[in-house]
Amino acid sequence: MVLEGNPEVGSPRTSDLQHRGNKGSCVLSSPGEDAQPGEDPIKYGELIVLGYNGCLASGDKGRRRSRLALSRRPHANGVKPDVLHHISTPLVSKALSNRGQHSISYTLSRSHSVIVEYTHDSDTDMFQIGRSTENMIDFVVTDTSPGGGAAEGPSAQSTISRYACRILCDRRPPYTARIYAAGFDASSNIFLGERAAKWRTPDGLMDGLTTNGVLVMHPAGGFSEDSAPGVWREISVCGNVYTLRDSRSAQQRGKLVENESNVLQDGSLIDLCGATLLWRTPAGLLRAPTLKQLEAQRQEANAARPQCPVGLSTLAFPSPARGRTAPDKQQPWVYVRCGHVHGYHGWGCRRERGPQERECPLCRLVGPYVPLWLGQEAGLCLDPGPPSHAFAPCGHVCSEKTARYWAQTPLPHGTHAFHAACPFCGAWLTGEHGCVRLIFQGPLD
Repeated sequence: MVLEGNPEVGSPRTSDLQHRGNKGSCVLSSPGEDAQPGEDPIKYGELIVLGYNGCLASGDKGRRRSRLALSRRPHANGVKPDVLHHISTPLVSKALSNRGQHSISYTLSRSHSVIVEYTHDSDTDMFQIGRSTENMIDFVVTDTSPGGGAAEGPSAQSTISRYACRILCDRRPPYTARIYAAGFDASSNIFLGERAAKWRTPDGLMDGLTTNGVLVMHPAGGFSEDSAPGVWREISVCGNVYTLRDSRSAQQRGKLVENESNVLQDGSLIDLCGATLLWRTPAGLLRAPTLKQLEAQRQEANAARPQCPVGLSTLAFPSPARGRTAPDKQQPWVYVRCGHVHGYHGWGCRRERGPQERECPLCRLVGPYVPLWLGQEAGLCLDPGPPSHAFAPCGHVCSEKTARYWAQTPLPHGTHAFHAACPFCGAWLTGEHGCVRLIFQGPLD
């Protein structure tokens, strides 16, 4: 039996259910309705996948890339909740057969489902994120492995959902962006099966969580020099905020956090159980260093002519255009326990402790000895400070405040573990602080 427009549950709009879904392709270059010819479209913000230093290893191609700008669409494609139906299972397929009708189906039992239908919303744009390469996914994201080994191809064991989440952006100032778990599939539906965590809310509506969940962390103090990591929360299908479950896919939901919202802030982290994304606002990106500034810092560091304190050879950071290939003869190397920078040499190996373990000839500390690489994804940097610190053990170099922020930010891993990781390659950080101050020796002449 179908109950349409039930006075108790029809038109489900509590805080709009904080729940506005829609579908369509991401528009990066077409001007919005308010933009004049020749003007750039209004930008809502940018998503940056952690673990890639400015570009995927195989190159950014179409919707599969390390960074994506979300811009105002030429025409609104938003939808919002309209009518709730109680429906018997044999009628579910019939009720969801209309591909032009967006809906979310909550399966309560073999004989009972609740379906929420959506209607067009002219005030919002939506961008969908997931592992699927189908057209309704605007940003195709695949699993990122610790240490920079990115699983960019299809993976049968991926933990990222094909339709992981959706971001809804208001088309009018201040262009607020909100995140919701799950995205609409090719049939314009979201299905929460019988085993998925779902429940009826106090006002008679429905809500639920996806299998592996969508976690969000908003930084304290914004994404700036004074930032500090926030608390990880889970976002529901309706955009409500909950404390974390006991494990990633546990049946029991966490507690509702009523004083927090799903509104994305500059520096918000979005974890999809296999990849973590950073949200940057247009205002935040204006404060971030530019690629031109990073290149100027590289040239300034090289102009100081740092030398290897033992071999006395001049060191130089390689050009980003060369990519992270085999280190060249001038590549600076560092002992990550002490921070002393040298040129490459073959002595001091401690093979009983691993192939990368070396004894620093200046201070005798034993630890990893790795080449230094400049962090080239400017959106991951908190400030335009000089490249003075390196992450341990990978050797990616950035400013002190950027290094210390990421070193104290735990990123989700697996079903319940958290590890701080290098934002440029995804390597888990080691040592007491996760990063080290670089000690260069200037030229002797």
